[in-house]
Amino acid sequence: MAERFANPLLAAPTRPLPSQVAIIGAGTIGPDIGYYLKSAVPDLRLTLLDVARPALDRALARLHEYADKAVARGKLSAAQAAAVTAGIVTTQDYAQLAGCDWVIEAASENLALKRRIFAEVEAVVADDCLVTSNTSSLPAVRIFAELRRPQRATVTHFFAPAWRNPVVEVIDWPGASRETIEYLRWVFAMTGKLPLATADAVCFMLDRVFDNWCNEAALLLDRASAAEIDSAAAAYVHAGPFFVLNLARGNPIITETNTLQAAEEGDHYRPAPVFRSVDSWLTTAPGRPVEVAAETGAVVRDRLLGVLFSQSADILDRGIGTAADLDIGCRLALGFRRGPLELMRDLGESETRRIVERFVAERPGMPRPRRQLSAYQDFLRHLLVDDIDGVRLITLRRPEALNALHDELNDEVLAVLRSGEDDPAVRGFVITGYGARAFCAGADIGRFPSMLGDAAASAQYARDCSRLLVHLDAMDKPVVAALNGMALGGGLELAMRCHGIVAVRDAWLQLPEITLGIVPGIGAMVVPYRRWPQAASTFHGMLRRAERLGAAQAHALGVVDALADDIDGLIALAVARVRALAGARRRHAPGPVDLAPLPPLAPRAASGQVLSGEVLAILDEAIGAAARAPSFGEALEIGYRAFGASACTAAARAGIEAALAGRKADFASTG
Repeated sequence: MAERFANPLLAAPTRPLPSQVAIIGAGTIGPDIGYYLKSAVPDLRLTLLDVARPALDRALARLHEYADKAVARGKLSAAQAAAVTAGIVTTQDYAQLAGCDWVIEAASENLALKRRIFAEVEAVVADDCLVTSNTSSLPAVRIFAELRRPQRATVTHFFAPAWRNPVVEVIDWPGASRETIEYLRWVFAMTGKLPLATADAVCFMLDRVFDNWCNEAALLLDRASAAEIDSAAAAYVHAGPFFVLNLARGNPIITETNTLQAAEEGDHYRPAPVFRSVDSWLTTAPGRPVEVAAETGAVVRDRLLGVLFSQSADILDRGIGTAADLDIGCRLALGFRRGPLELMRDLGESETRRIVERFVAERPGMPRPRRQLSAYQDFLRHLLVDDIDGVRLITLRRPEALNALHDELNDEVLAVLRSGEDDPAVRGFVITGYGARAFCAGADIGRFPSMLGDAAASAQYARDCSRLLVHLDAMDKPVVAALNGMALGGGLELAMRCHGIVAVRDAWLQLPEITLGIVPGIGAMVVPYRRWPQAASTFHGMLRRAERLGAAQAHALGVVDALADDIDGLIALAVARVRALAGARRRHAPGPVDLAPLPPLAPRAASGQVLSGEVLAILDEAIGAAARAPSFGEALEIGYRAFGASACTAAARAGIEAALAGRKADFASTG
């Protein structure tokens, strides 16, 4: 039986990525699922099946339109777009599914229809073909119980737009084999999705939140208008409930799902009658709120937060999903600004209790938390932790930010390291990133603007961000960085402070800070020259010109200890490296190091971008001074102060503002 790992990529796959997939239903979400799959696996043979030929023609046209737009926006090359749109077959004949290794049903939410579809599918596909449904509410046991081979079937619930939204719920129901569930989690993680394993309850995890959020909004229409409700909700979501319902044409969906939940769990879930009489809502677009009276706004916010907290506690009390998955799913799939548990934490126990008590009093029958509110906060929000043969594997999980570091994530890593340092069963640690794209894309720069112009505050920020790295420096148990993809900026600095580094062959390393008008502040101007002096000229180029270093070249230079062909091999290498380093790890050079004077350099990045000469001068001075420093600690301090100095330049302000706006900085006028 396949083992359940928190990181889905740790499960050794029982088969390769799918090569032939069919999607039944060419309406809205079916083609979007197809585009996601073809984008992730371009040589995939995709079959779209529908009872209506016009729907198939429209679906095929939409796939080509998506690819054309991606080319126009520079997301795909013409050759890549051609690969994505090749190998797509449309049909009305179930016999065409015979060679598929995965069939996904995306038809209407009708149990009898779904059962008929899967009976026809099972009659033509091979015994090892996976079959899944995209239902958002119908339990897997009801859909698949009559199948001849239910163990290869489950629900894979995508969220709109399926080609872009990273979240997919994989329903772990008793009839499915462990191999089926773990393989699907692996496939989704390998192809850029965030699979959340949830129990087989009506509406699963995230639709319980969304559907009841929308239903309560509709029940508030006797107190406020749709535009007022959406405006009040904007404090918590990027788009209000009525705006989203208009976008998704979701009124019938709420009626259907809440009727189903009411039949299963009580009349308090019955849908608001207004959903049956309204086609669209008179509301306001995100970013264009209407004025809401203070008393009205308070009523709306309390009701919406009340249902959010009630449903969240119920989900956790019944084991439908995990706390971390609930928070990240609400943010990434449903568009909440903060997860419900994060909101509860930030509001505090007293205010949260007030909101919940008011809600259950106004809405009798709705679930109330079964535990102390503080008990719902005891979880890791940004990490996955697994144990492999005595080695603790820490996976950074912030896929929306390519696993970028921030204060809370650093503190969680530090807490896991500290808890394992005193555990004799833990021989060492591996740190890796979630997914197959990024180890860590650096540090979140959201706090930078508030520090610009303040050298002391910026230097202190660098010191504070280094608390994890300084702890790594002093650890006796080995820690190995397993680079599953790109390692940028602060992410590379984290890897360099680990005691060993292994990487997949297509990983790459970069220190892009100079292109942001700042210098690396937490060790990159110090550590490479003391740990890998033979690669000094390479690090000069990385620091001064933001040059990329491929994993193979890093291995040749001795920076990376070993290379793997895939993530499965990567983790095995990392665990072996932990064992090899036990009791014999290297320390940074304690005293000054010999470093030749830096050669003159025109202020231009490897990409051709003009750089700031002023910031380049700060960088060069700090590299030389850190090399001459009598101790490692004093060398780090030079780096902290250099970061503070760079934060006071006009280039830093221009660079950070440009990065936050998603564009390249122009340093031609800043110096």
